[in-house]
Amino acid sequence: MIAVIIISIIAVLSTAALALFEPRLHPRHPGVRIYWVAPLIGAILLVVMGSISLPEVASGLLADSAVNPIKILVLFFSMTLMSIFLDEVGFFRYQANAVLRHAGSSQLKLFVLLYAAVSVLTVFTSNDVVVLTFTPFICYFAKNAEIDPLPYLIGEFVAANTWSMALIIGNPTNIYLAAGNGIGFAGYLGVMLLPTVLAGAVSFGVLLLLFYRRLRVPMRPIAEDLHLKDKPTVALALTCLCVCIAFLIFSSYLDMDMWLISLDACVILYLVAISELVIRRRGMGPVNRSFHRAPYDVVPFVLSMFVIVMALNKVGATAMLCEMISGTGEIWKSGISSFLAANLLNNIPMSVLYSTVVTPATGVPLVPALYAAVVGSNIGAFFTPMGALAGIMWMALLKQHGVSLSFGKFVLYGAAISIPTLLAALAGLEIIL
Repeated sequence: MIAVIIISIIAVLSTAALALFEPRLHPRHPGVRIYWVAPLIGAILLVVMGSISLPEVASGLLADSAVNPIKILVLFFSMTLMSIFLDEVGFFRYQANAVLRHAGSSQLKLFVLLYAAVSVLTVFTSNDVVVLTFTPFICYFAKNAEIDPLPYLIGEFVAANTWSMALIIGNPTNIYLAAGNGIGFAGYLGVMLLPTVLAGAVSFGVLLLLFYRRLRVPMRPIAEDLHLKDKPTVALALTCLCVCIAFLIFSSYLDMDMWLISLDACVILYLVAISELVIRRRGMGPVNRSFHRAPYDVVPFVLSMFVIVMALNKVGATAMLCEMISGTGEIWKSGISSFLAANLLNNIPMSVLYSTVVTPATGVPLVPALYAAVVGSNIGAFFTPMGALAGIMWMALLKQHGVSLSFGKFVLYGAAISIPTLLAALAGLEIIL
């Protein structure tokens, strides 16, 4: 057991270190990511040492169950590709510019509108895509309006990683923890709606307290004359996404797998989009760029972490953690520990680990602990930059745009916002469960 635990710890710590220093390792190619190499090496070592056999790995990866990582990856990639396509055809940029136009010279109004826009888009698309799309836009208009971008950048990041809890598709960690343990779209929403609303209200209130003075200063209104250049393609993408979400909501009643619904919707979107673009002679740019931007590095990362967790489960390490969080105060122990673990391991490895931790030997998941881990995986993203891969990419993006935000300053803001937000969300879970 000790050897498996040591290798697992080294693998996750090395992952965090690689993710943190990747921009320095590849200064000319900041988009190159190699953080997944560490868990891959760790998984290979565990197989070579005999801690887990290849047949056991194959059985786990190909199991006909909800926790099958391949099904979860298909669900994640399908939803991500639809969101990226919407971004490529200009939908998110158009929405961001609409917010700026309606704000006029009021920074406070702009902040409220931006927080609302990011929150709504995150609920129905993907928090990572929204963050990485809105961030350059915020840096651009703040520079041109000669205002401090930090309130908007931090507000955007907090909104995206708070309201991503609302639907199971809002964050890959939700998908892994909830869908991986057999929780459907509607059941998830019924539990997580109140905790998300409470967390959103608290996070927004704390943001206003932190930045109210800065936001009272008037700004010079600036807005691009931006219009949707390809309305038919945007309408097609939005229709596919909305129909997909509608089927996901009723998936448990229709006895349909969520990964199949999302895969079908994604395939239909791209096939119809390709045909439509060819007929209209618009070129394959949006399609090609969407596939180029897809986060392929998540595949070896998640599969390697899954193998590591299987090895930990085999030697009884996850069972020990399960015993620690079960019983009295299950929500609080799981929520707080997962929140901290997300910032030690990053939220995706934490979710892979906790998907097993919250399932005891009986095979029946500890539902309160599972939902609390979902809360920890989302809100933990804005406690430190290590809480999520999006946070690391976000920090690198700020450097590219000349925005100064140190690790320590991030943690100061993160602690002030994330801790009361976490407590509010867990209190909401207590009320529901």
